[in-house]
Amino acid sequence: MPALLVHGNPDTSHLWEAVIGRLDGYDEEIDAVDLPGFAAPLEDPSFPATKEAYVDWIIDRAEALGGSVDLVGHDWGSLMVQRVASIRPDLLRSVACGGAAVDTEYPWHPLAQVWQTPGEGEKYMAEELTDEVGIEHLVENGVPRASAERNAWLTPGNKDVILKLYRSAVHIGAEWQPELEKVDLPAMVIWGRDDPYVPLRFGERLAERMRAELVVLDCGHWWPFERPAETAAALQRLWTRARDLEKSQAPSLRDHQANW
Repeated sequence: MPALLVHGNPDTSHLWEAVIGRLDGYDEEIDAVDLPGFAAPLEDPSFPATKEAYVDWIIDRAEALGGSVDLVGHDWGSLMVQRVASIRPDLLRSVACGGAAVDTEYPWHPLAQVWQTPGEGEKYMAEELTDEVGIEHLVENGVPRASAERNAWLTPGNKDVILKLYRSAVHIGAEWQPELEKVDLPAMVIWGRDDPYVPLRFGERLAERMRAELVVLDCGHWWPFERPAETAAALQRLWTRARDLEKSQAPSLRDHQANW
């Protein structure tokens, strides 16, 4: 029963290092992935970098791990794992997410709206999002400087990937929320109380839709960086609950998932 951890924008698998270091007693494989085009330039230039393409990529990783995956996502990783839980629950044992919510009522934050606008997004990436500006923005919002200096915006080609990803998701709430409301898995929503990008009320709404435990941490957006010990403890609590449920109800649970 491996764990699959998915970062968001503009992070890499480095996001999870402090959390993984605090996962005492988790005996299964932990796979913290690097989404294509984030930690390194795209190997396949034909990769479309849409939200659907990334979801398919995560599904492929979950299948390669053999199923019964404890799936975790932050920021864009949160949106992606919500979709995986919606359309491939048979691959999962549990799902945890936070920092972004599939929600028809969520208006994309101002910078996201710039990225979603042809012309304006390219201009912002080329003229305003310099290496220094990006690093300082991340540090001001809770990212450790050493991690901010490794952010994905510095990866050649990543800014183009970001534009494609955000433009594929203008109507993500309307497109993905209906299936999300059917999720029937052990679930947890983790949120920073003072998240400046996606206010806590959207985390509360997400937890209600997913019938998930809501964990609110005293931090901003980057709870894996800002509160790694609390994050690890919450994940271990979810995984223990999911493991116990699988042991006691595995046949009926898997039969239920197979009917999706």
